[in-house]
Amino acid sequence: MHNLGLTRSSQQPNHLLLTPDTFVRTTLPGMKKCAAIVHAGPAMGAAFTQYTAEFEVSGELGDTTAPRFIFVIEGAVNLDVNGETSALGERGYAYLPPGTTHRVTATEKSRVAVIEKSYEPLPEVPPPHLIISHEDDIPSHPLGDDLDLQVKCLLPDEMSVDFAVNTMIYQPGTALSMVEMHVMEHGLIMLEGGGIYRLGDSWYPVTAGDFIWMAPWCPQWFGAIGKVPAKYLIYKNWNRHPLPGAQK
Repeated sequence: MHNLGLTRSSQQPNHLLLTPDTFVRTTLPGMKKCAAIVHAGPAMGAAFTQYTAEFEVSGELGDTTAPRFIFVIEGAVNLDVNGETSALGERGYAYLPPGTTHRVTATEKSRVAVIEKSYEPLPEVPPPHLIISHEDDIPSHPLGDDLDLQVKCLLPDEMSVDFAVNTMIYQPGTALSMVEMHVMEHGLIMLEGGGIYRLGDSWYPVTAGDFIWMAPWCPQWFGAIGKVPAKYLIYKNWNRHPLPGAQK
């Protein structure tokens, strides 16, 4: 049946909710047997790019000179860097510093979250290093004192890294303790479960597969609803002065 123009997707000046029924696929330079669902980018005012890469077997991701973070949502890929191959299965991830020559090839049908951001170097701070890991190897900690809201920081909190990527798991009925408003922007993809997200002055039901972009200072709050935990992967810019060029 035709949806008669109905969708949960919504674009507002300070946020975007993008739901799977509105996804449009494209091919980015260098992709082979692979398609991208571009969720966020400079065209809408974001200072980073995030997309989901959908691979066929032996599909390949194009190269980039920008720092790149990849997280395997489903399937498995091989990551080739400096003549060494690492196999990344579901929840495996990697951070590739700027200028890293690499190749990402799917060994089975796969979906991979990809985040890219122009690097902001700092004087006397060494460049970031290659990271290849798995979410299961990262310890979790509660947000504040709420044991039902667990966070895993997938990237080290070091000045050499200018963005953060975390996973957050909410037990059913758990919610953020406050409405947050801050200078960082977010890119968020729902991985499991669902709930209600407040974005700006709007309230949205969200579920696994949805993507959310939050501009700086967008009012934001989430509460998990349902019988299973809600989990998402979230990006934020980090470790840099809000005034470009001001850091020493």
